[in-house]
Amino acid sequence: MNFGPQTTEDDSHAIMDRAHELGINFFDTANTYGQKKGEGVTEQIIGRWFAKGGGRRERTVIATKVYSIMGDWPNERRLSALSIRRAADASLKRLQTDYIDLYQAHHIDRNTPFDEFWEAMEVLRQQGKILYVGSSNFAGWHLAKAQEAARRRNFLGLVSEQTHYNLLNRLPELELLPAAEDYGIGVIPWSPLAGGLLSGVLKKIEKGRSGTDTMLAEVDKHRSKIEEYEAFCAEIGADPTVVALAWLLCQPAVVAPIIGPRTLGQLEGANQVMHTGIDEDALARLDEIFPGPGHAAPEAYAW
Repeated sequence: MNFGPQTTEDDSHAIMDRAHELGINFFDTANTYGQKKGEGVTEQIIGRWFAKGGGRRERTVIATKVYSIMGDWPNERRLSALSIRRAADASLKRLQTDYIDLYQAHHIDRNTPFDEFWEAMEVLRQQGKILYVGSSNFAGWHLAKAQEAARRRNFLGLVSEQTHYNLLNRLPELELLPAAEDYGIGVIPWSPLAGGLLSGVLKKIEKGRSGTDTMLAEVDKHRSKIEEYEAFCAEIGADPTVVALAWLLCQPAVVAPIIGPRTLGQLEGANQVMHTGIDEDALARLDEIFPGPGHAAPEAYAW
């Protein structure tokens, strides 16, 4: 989502080329990314990268999303059958490809029944325009409802759920992760670094790097935990970014944190997680710093 608003097209292409060199080939985007309503700027940048050839498309698992506002008319948003059909065709055109590997509902649409949602996705799959369906920002009970509706239709259903999950936000452990694990749904955490709070933010501030007012307010809100976290990372000689990503990869059902690099340096830094292990003692210490619910539901709040 940084490609376009914060990262130039040339730099975006360089980041994706380097990702392939590192063996990273799952790229996640959305039709709304790019901060220009209806234009799909980020998808266009990826599409022009695919058009360079050299096996770029063939080696990439491309994921995009449908739901957000793309225009002023009712069916230019959310998950009606017409909206899904139009959005998919538009994303395919922008991405300059004839199929999407993983097509995700960007948010739950409480006004569209799952039978309508699944019928639209079934048609897209029959047409060869999508391979798999995923969700994003669903609750645990939404996953269950979606999967049971798909099962009634003899359809594969959801293969992934992209959710807000990191050391500072462990609410998904109550319901979402258990539901995803039970249904065999891979969890793709977004904002794994809590908007930068888990990336060594205090040290960066000390070095004079300014943050937004919102960021600084969040730092003040969580300062004691962040101080303890950064001290622990220094103690074990590991970069805070890498520790946060490594912790996620130890959690049930998690398959691929979304790293969202703005620069090549950020990509290289995040890639260190592939060579970094995290032991039981470190996991226990992180639980002390950032306590989770302790148990999944219902034991978290009942017997």
